[in-house]
Amino acid sequence: MGVYDRVYDAVIAGGGVSGTVAAIAAARNQVKTLVVEQNGYLGGSLTGCGVGPMMTFHAGEKQVIKGIMEEIVQRMVSRGYSPGHIKDTTRYISYLTPFHSEGLKIILDEMAAEAGCDILFHTFIGGVKVEEGFITALTLCNKDGLNEVKGKVFIDGTGDGDVAAFAGAPITKGRESDGAMQPMTMNMKYCNVDADALKSYIKDHKEEFPRMLHNIDLMYKTNRLSFAGFSKEFKEARDSGELNIQREEILCFETNIPGEFIVNTTRILNHDGTDAESLSDAELIGRKQCEQLDRFLRGRIPGFENAILEFTGPNVGIRGSRQLKGKYTLTAQDILERRVFDSVIAHSAYPIDIHNPKGEGTDSHFIAMPGTYYNIPYEVMVCDEIKNLLVTGRCVSATFEAQAAIRTTPTAGALGQAAGIAAALAAKKNGDTGTVDMKELQTELTLQNAYLDLTDL
Repeated sequence: MGVYDRVYDAVIAGGGVSGTVAAIAAARNQVKTLVVEQNGYLGGSLTGCGVGPMMTFHAGEKQVIKGIMEEIVQRMVSRGYSPGHIKDTTRYISYLTPFHSEGLKIILDEMAAEAGCDILFHTFIGGVKVEEGFITALTLCNKDGLNEVKGKVFIDGTGDGDVAAFAGAPITKGRESDGAMQPMTMNMKYCNVDADALKSYIKDHKEEFPRMLHNIDLMYKTNRLSFAGFSKEFKEARDSGELNIQREEILCFETNIPGEFIVNTTRILNHDGTDAESLSDAELIGRKQCEQLDRFLRGRIPGFENAILEFTGPNVGIRGSRQLKGKYTLTAQDILERRVFDSVIAHSAYPIDIHNPKGEGTDSHFIAMPGTYYNIPYEVMVCDEIKNLLVTGRCVSATFEAQAAIRTTPTAGALGQAAGIAAALAAKKNGDTGTVDMKELQTELTLQNAYLDLTDL
């Protein structure tokens, strides 16, 4: 029996980190699970957009994201694909997690297979069939042409809320005041970077690296380098016309491989990741900016003189687009005041991190009490209008500011684990994700080694 002949218990649209973790979690709860992914591999932005490192599993010294996400990290560590959780030398957060993107592909393949997931690669969602408030099927487009896949519960892990939007669920897009979305970024990855030359320059010019000024020694105590700086050189290049990027500094992260660096510096303004024409144009602009940066880095930045550009992209990275309007919308106030929810299904400590939608600057808001963390409730993943839908990852129900905090990989993975378990629980009953018992969901999460702080409930 082929995938188009089956009725799956859980159908996950999108095999990024959040969708893949959702699929693993659902399948581990003994339900028949299908993952539909547009690329030829799992991992989403981490394997398809050059995004890295993972930021962050921790609140200060305390790890608050565990479960399947931690399993992924530990498998990568055991195979030499990651050094694990290490100190962030920029001190923006306490710990970050470098990794080898090709190794991550293998680990996700293995974990999905072990759990019993079916996977369709090279497959897009082309439509959603809804009957009486329940999704009955997704229309898929791939080498087989157009076909339908049926299911009891559907998880939208597309990042852009494609399934939710196509199903007619209520959505928002962009900043509430003007619809503006955070800029996109096309990442670059280099090998053969001289990290020692970089460290020496930073140490000798520490006043030019304000994020690192009081933690210079940390570069020599941590086995991978992250840095933000060279703002003077960046400004000079912009003033001379060498760079046409509305950003103010270079941001780089060393991967699992010594001397291999991700450059997260391009900035593509006023584009929409849910519009095919706009997204196509963003790819073209991203590559042009990468060409400018390549010349700049080789000509002006110590350590990059003999660096080899491995790739750009391969796809442009999208920080935000559509958001579900769910049973509850998480707000910046909830995050900053650390509101406690009875229906908590994940925690995070990543700050509100807003890249200016209109130009230069990045606006960050940290929790007032360092080392603490906030709650994310189940209701951000469900809505009243589509009964058997769960939304996970960066497109859950959150305001523009709150989404800027919960959009990063570890948090998205934690949400995915909750979505997968909830889908399994719903599929075993009436399919209605709004009727999932919270105590049962929280118990199952802890049995899958997720971290939940229930002491204040």
